Amino acid sequence: QVQLVESGGGLVQAGGSLRLSCTASGIFSSRNVMGWYRQAPEKHRELVATITSGGSTDYADSVMGRFTISRDNAKNTVYLQMNSLKPEDTGVYYCNYRDIIMSRSYWGQGTQVTVSS
Repeated sequence: QVQLVESGGGLVQAGGSLRLSCTASGIFSSRNVMGWYRQAPEKHRELVATITSGGSTDYADSVMGRFTISRDNAKNTVYLQMNSLKPEDTGVYYCNYRDIIMSRSYWGQGTQVTVSS
């Protein structure tokens, strides 16, 4: 059974930092992309950042220079370091694991991030 377990969300003041973690279990693919997406109230889910199994990264323009995605392949874990947080970063952050070989995608349950002004 595939599981993505997220942690690290919470309430923080604007300008503060949070670090999200997501560990995938029950799945291993030599070619995969792990990433973070977020959904604010009454908005569509949007990409925040992704990182491939080879280490290539991609970021939304809105978080470039403030957020850093990284991963530990041995632990099947992806991290999102979020600095200089803004109220518009508020939302539910979802972890995603995309298996490139099997063309399958898995989602975590989401973790709430709230940034107060």
